[in-house]
Amino acid sequence: MLENKSILITGGTGSLGKALTAHILNKYPNIKRLVIFSRDEQKQFQMAQEYPAHQYPQVRFFIGDVRDKERLIRAFNGVDYVIHAAAMKHVPIAEYNPDECVKTNIHGAQNVIDACFETQVERVVALSTDKACAPINLYGATKLASDKLFVAANNIRGKNPIRFSVVRYGNVMGSNGSVIPFFINKKQEGILPITDMNMTRFNISLQGGVDMVMHSLEKAWGGEIFIPKIPSYKIMDVAEAIAPTCEHKVVGIRPGEKVHEEMITPSDSFYTYDLGKYYTILPSRPNWNLENFLTEFNGKKVGEGFAYNSGDNTEWETVESLRSLIKEHVDPTFEV
Repeated sequence: MLENKSILITGGTGSLGKALTAHILNKYPNIKRLVIFSRDEQKQFQMAQEYPAHQYPQVRFFIGDVRDKERLIRAFNGVDYVIHAAAMKHVPIAEYNPDECVKTNIHGAQNVIDACFETQVERVVALSTDKACAPINLYGATKLASDKLFVAANNIRGKNPIRFSVVRYGNVMGSNGSVIPFFINKKQEGILPITDMNMTRFNISLQGGVDMVMHSLEKAWGGEIFIPKIPSYKIMDVAEAIAPTCEHKVVGIRPGEKVHEEMITPSDSFYTYDLGKYYTILPSRPNWNLENFLTEFNGKKVGEGFAYNSGDNTEWETVESLRSLIKEHVDPTFEV
């Protein structure tokens, strides 16, 4: 799919961007060009040490900010596929700096869309989050707006064959700022801060996130929001898996935080289809034939009122499975 293609990742120095880079270079060694676009020069410098130019001449590092449309247009020249992973994602920071969050997550999304139309980009996959579903914090609200922008971009493409799609998933195991590395670091203090003892979260590995993006790049018809079928975990099981002898200190839910995360609401059920490995929320009026789409992917409509949230999930991680996953995906040296 990517042979002799040029691909650009915004936010390419983040956890998912780095995982995508490793996956793409391993699976598609003949890729024409892989552009890492981000605004953090230090992270670019460090990542460039992993991919020196003499070994990876197809990898390019491009300093830029999604707030700067002209810079995006320059970067997108000659690019076939764009993966939009850049975002301001920390909930408390977004609550304290709302305008900055809006500039990056909403205006930045529109800049990416406009830059794609200005160049010859063929396919775009934007990363979403479970916090964009029925959002109660600014980060989630901006990501919902971003999702809507990317879905709606398919309506204005005219004869342009470009396709925009979205992937939405829950907490990425071991990603920067997530609970598992936080608990691992806190373990040595003997006390784990717990926001709410009933809290649950969806769980996906970095590779699972990569697989979703690649699926969307290859299979999307334009306008889909893809959602994976993934297990949940209980926060107390994470605490038990990482530090069974630590005390627990309940500190309360942070501003804008939910006890259970959602990825599909009952209101979404009218446009949601089961594709087997994934669910997809489709536009109310897709610009392609729905019956052909469902035939192609063996899609089935979910029941009216269907919802998908981490608290009512049917698949759960256990303390034992969490320990195995932490060792496999987060810290190979992890021991209880």
